[in-house]
Amino acid sequence: MTLTPVDLFGSALRFRPDGDVRAGARRMTDGEPGVWQLATFHVETDADVHAGHWETHPDGEEAVCCLSGGARLYFRPAMEGGTEEMVRLRPGTAVIVPRGRAHRIELDGPSDLMSITRRRGTHQQPRTPTP
Repeated sequence: MTLTPVDLFGSALRFRPDGDVRAGARRMTDGEPGVWQLATFHVETDADVHAGHWETHPDGEEAVCCLSGGARLYFRPAMEGGTEEMVRLRPGTAVIVPRGRAHRIELDGPSDLMSITRRRGTHQQPRTPTP
């Protein structure tokens, strides 16, 4: 094995069930069964994150980590007519998104974020703003 640094802003790390770890292209909506992906992003505006879409990961929980800047994670109401829940992230903090829970992100400003999840079955749905 060649020992070289991996650019975490340009690729992802995939952790396989057999203990193998590989660097490769980021997969945002699909992945291999049982494989966890660690991906790091430098984001400038809400257009860089899925602020206008709900995202759901049915194959596992997701850790969303704030490395610099700040972000707000919103969770779709659990019941019809309910209100969104919000968790604020500051540098050095993370939130664990429950498996199957629809969520979206808004930024406080330019930020570095990291996500760790199993991408298999991940899907996005456009957000319908509440009146």
